[in-house]
Amino acid sequence: MLMAKTTRIFLRLSLYFLVALLCIVGSPVLAKVPGSINSSSQLPINSLTSLPVATDAASLLQQGKVLYSTENFAKAVEVLQQAVQIYKQQGDSLALAATLSNLSLAYQQLGAWNQAQQAITESLNLLKTQDKNQNLQLFAQSLDIQGRLQLAMGQSEAALATWQETEKIYKQANSQSGVVRSLINQAQAWRTQGFYPRAVKTLDRISQTLKSQPDSIEKTVSLRSLGDALLVLGDLKKSRRALEESLIIAQNLQSRADIGASLFSLGNNARRQHQKEQAIAYYEQTIAVSPSPLTKIQAQLNHLGLLIEDRQWAKVQTLLPPIESQLKQLPLSRASIYAHVNYSQSLAKVKSGVLQASSQSFYSGLSTKDSAKLLARAIEQSRSLGDKRAEAYALKSLGGLYEETRQWPEAQDLTRQGLALAQSSNAPEITYSLEWQLGRLLWAQKNINGAITAYDAAVDTLKSLRRDLVVNKDVVNQEVQFNFRDSVEPVYRQSVELLLQSQQGKPNEKILEKARERIEALQLAELDDFFREACLQDKKVTLDRVVDKDNSKAAILYPIILRDELQVIVKIPKQPLQNYTNKISQAEVEKLLVELRRNLVNPTATKIVQTQSQQVYNWLLKPIESQLQKSDVDTLVFVLDGPLRNLPMAALYDGKQYLVEKYAIALSVGLQLLDPKPLVKQQLRALTAGLTQPPPGFPKFAPLLAIKSEFEGISKAGVTTTSLLDGDFKKKNLESKIGAASFNIVHLATHGQFSSRLEDTFILDFDGQINVKDFDTLFRSQGKTVVELLVLSACQTATGDSRAALGLAGAAVRAGARSTIASLWQIDDQSTAMFVSAFYRELKSGKITKAEAVHRAQLKLLKHPNYRAPSFWSAYVLIGNWL
Repeated sequence: MLMAKTTRIFLRLSLYFLVALLCIVGSPVLAKVPGSINSSSQLPINSLTSLPVATDAASLLQQGKVLYSTENFAKAVEVLQQAVQIYKQQGDSLALAATLSNLSLAYQQLGAWNQAQQAITESLNLLKTQDKNQNLQLFAQSLDIQGRLQLAMGQSEAALATWQETEKIYKQANSQSGVVRSLINQAQAWRTQGFYPRAVKTLDRISQTLKSQPDSIEKTVSLRSLGDALLVLGDLKKSRRALEESLIIAQNLQSRADIGASLFSLGNNARRQHQKEQAIAYYEQTIAVSPSPLTKIQAQLNHLGLLIEDRQWAKVQTLLPPIESQLKQLPLSRASIYAHVNYSQSLAKVKSGVLQASSQSFYSGLSTKDSAKLLARAIEQSRSLGDKRAEAYALKSLGGLYEETRQWPEAQDLTRQGLALAQSSNAPEITYSLEWQLGRLLWAQKNINGAITAYDAAVDTLKSLRRDLVVNKDVVNQEVQFNFRDSVEPVYRQSVELLLQSQQGKPNEKILEKARERIEALQLAELDDFFREACLQDKKVTLDRVVDKDNSKAAILYPIILRDELQVIVKIPKQPLQNYTNKISQAEVEKLLVELRRNLVNPTATKIVQTQSQQVYNWLLKPIESQLQKSDVDTLVFVLDGPLRNLPMAALYDGKQYLVEKYAIALSVGLQLLDPKPLVKQQLRALTAGLTQPPPGFPKFAPLLAIKSEFEGISKAGVTTTSLLDGDFKKKNLESKIGAASFNIVHLATHGQFSSRLEDTFILDFDGQINVKDFDTLFRSQGKTVVELLVLSACQTATGDSRAALGLAGAAVRAGARSTIASLWQIDDQSTAMFVSAFYRELKSGKITKAEAVHRAQLKLLKHPNYRAPSFWSAYVLIGNWL
């Protein structure tokens, strides 16, 4: 339960677009008195129902309805407060309870949590004195509103319990629509706690239940919630289908609010799929259709974000005035405050972009003062609402502006103010960014110790959120724009740079240990962000313990790419950590790595490959080569960073030899291994599966005609095999075979692709794609032995994706295999068959490690007259346990 409770926030940092307000939170069902007349022909999801008790009160409530529906929440609160006083004077407990519940909702929209809590508590206390059986609907509606408040205040477990209670009451009242709304709300609570699959299952069940029923608000809302949840999980196609169905129903119902909400979600879906023109079209439709000023602004801000990404400054200039004008007209609420802050951040990006583009005519109309004024207004509004979380976010942004203008004391003061508010408001996603900002400010002022403390705090906050992989915890964070590359990764890299800098030229093993642990934390966070859920939860053994054991001949290298230098931390058996530095910019390093990766796949580019790979060799290994020789090291384990993961270390060249000619080589995803033990004493039992022809719909993949000889080579090596070929190679058959027998090797000879995008990382079976996210259920059958070795012999990293190897690491982790062998690019299938046969023959001998078996198989290809070029033998990499 504790682990589940901490599984909430980290993924939200990965979304770079504004997420739509969840339809259930944004479109509440307001409490009404039983028997009251609802003027709307639709369910009262967006209406404030009038209570026909007293003329003056009814008039006030009608006015409150209009104000609430136009999102003028502050004025709605004033009117509802007057109605409360009238009902108190009249002693009408039921009407008073309903009005107090609605008042709580209006307070919630303002972020006035104390007043909202007081109002809903008073409402529920009044209802508890009445006969519940006669007022079941009203009691359930008030509880529903309490659940919304609990969720908004971060009490997701309490909200879930409240909505489970409302479900029971609606069942007593025979209210099917109420039951459905309660279940939809429960799904949101599950999402907030990190149980996205459970939320999707609940929403899917609701949608199936409503499928045969007439169109309703519940139906469109449940489908939209399902689509938004699937979007977060990365199932973009199913998400889009659900959202399109939701839109059709909303259009049939002529509900402009729901039409706008569904269009907005579709825009977000298109943006996730990099369909920018389509996303903009959806946002423009949202603006045209939605009656909600806030939804319009959100769509405009998302549209603006896309234009800024593409540096379309002329269109940006056209969009700024209407956004600014509509922002001024937004009624006061927490959401409007965040819209102001986000707009100010967009202005800062525009200013930076046009300066780089030298668009001086445009720039003359922008100034830091414009952003500062917006933020000052947001801070003032936050204080008037007593919304500490919103104030902390605005203070962070204003402090960031002062940081840009190098006004350190002012920036530091604002940052500390914001940090105190964020910590007291239990807002860790804002807290970490303020701690990071404080660290930068102290570093800029040469306060190294203070900066380290601040960075440590930021990393600790992120660490506590590492399992918190949920977007949309509450309405506030849906309106905060985060991007993993911009908002999380730099915290770790800058922290490492600061730590290493603090050594002042004197190696400190404790600092080096801390630095490599920090870079590992970054890599684990990347995987979490990739999968949108926590990875690597099994018990592990640290690499150092494996390296330092008796007779170990493995050394570990941790290259770390920083802004102005390439750092390498090295662990040699029985020796303390050491490091060395290459003064070269990140841009230069990445430029060479991209060029080398492109040349490696070309068999005729051997000369340029040797020249470029020698440069990388000089960075990573030359300073330590004599020590490696003295220590009798024969295996190198790399924990690679960034675009280095796209390169095969075997192809590094020292001027005379490739690295593979001197060492066995393995890669590790992190600093730990899952139960490291050799495979040498086990009988080898392999499940082999392959496709000689790609399935229909995948024309870019060529036939793999040598698969049969590849499988024959495995059998001839003495490995016991069970095969699934072509039509038999289907996901269900593969899963069934793995579940029915204990294979320690699974060998898949099929096309596949590794990408930095989850949805684009897959292998092919006879029916189509098997996505990497399904690897855990595919390879980890309950009660069966963990797969010792997974071989993916015909896969490749996505072309043009500098972080594609993230998908390879993800596949290795997701499968749960102790070791994974894969190819970074697709190679000649005859040479693949030769490599595979040689590898299994060496492995079957039972006298060498898996890394050494790969090493010898690569050497066999290198010595073959047809396969000497690195493009043939270097593509194979071993990830995980090298023993």
